[in-house]
Amino acid sequence: MAHDYDATGWREGASAWVENEALFDSVYTPVTAEIVERAGFRSNERVLDVGCGSGTLLAAGTAAGSTMVGVDIAPDMVEAARRRVPEATVLLGDAQTMDIGAHAPGAPFERVVSRFGVMFFSDPTAAFANVRSVTAPGAHLVFVCWRSIAENPSFGGAGTEAITAALPDPPAPPPPGTPGPMAFADRDYLATILTDAGWDKVAVDPFDTVFDHSVDGSDGVEERLTLILATTTGRLAREQLDNTITTEKWSDVVERTREQIQTYVVDGSVKLPGALWLVTASNQH
Repeated sequence: MAHDYDATGWREGASAWVENEALFDSVYTPVTAEIVERAGFRSNERVLDVGCGSGTLLAAGTAAGSTMVGVDIAPDMVEAARRRVPEATVLLGDAQTMDIGAHAPGAPFERVVSRFGVMFFSDPTAAFANVRSVTAPGAHLVFVCWRSIAENPSFGGAGTEAITAALPDPPAPPPPGTPGPMAFADRDYLATILTDAGWDKVAVDPFDTVFDHSVDGSDGVEERLTLILATTTGRLAREQLDNTITTEKWSDVVERTREQIQTYVVDGSVKLPGALWLVTASNQH
């Protein structure tokens, strides 16, 4: 059983992301900081956030004086971003196909940013070309995406093993380039997509970080468990197991998951390596 990263899939899963917005922001703090630094938000510039989620980058750009526009395919995300950053314009739609300029009229965008929001397009070349079409000459693109599952225990380990082992129909590894978190694991593939979409000065650089799940001095075990249950692995488990196992057996699965997470406690908290691509490009047309 695979997860569909389309409008329907995101509508079904977005509520859990919104519910745990503060926890995601805490864990992904180093990613957000790197994007903000590289993007260099400036006063009175227009910035487009693709796959804006609940508005983390919109808030950062607004705080720096930029005029922020976000687009996301999930209604729950859009509503959360509008609540969080009322100064921003937040569009509900697919950045691959929607006429962004018509829905958010104004000067061309001088910067485009994304935090894990660009890996889900059915035609990524068309998507990046559509985004570029609403940018100004010399506009800068900055985003972060995942490398491989093997390099990121957030996906293939750190507690997910216990839940996956309990599934009667565990998901198969997606073929390379399939829309999903690891769609751009192949560096050359990603660079080619951006070049074919008309972006110039494309740079795809490794960005290695650590995701610390501790909140307010906790060991991060319950926080990591919360994220697993809130995202794809947990959703698949509920879909497949809700009608087939008792509450007691489900509690056993959760407890085994918790025990596996505890093995990732380092210096007092759950710390997982993050292997990412930091991507930059320019519109020179």
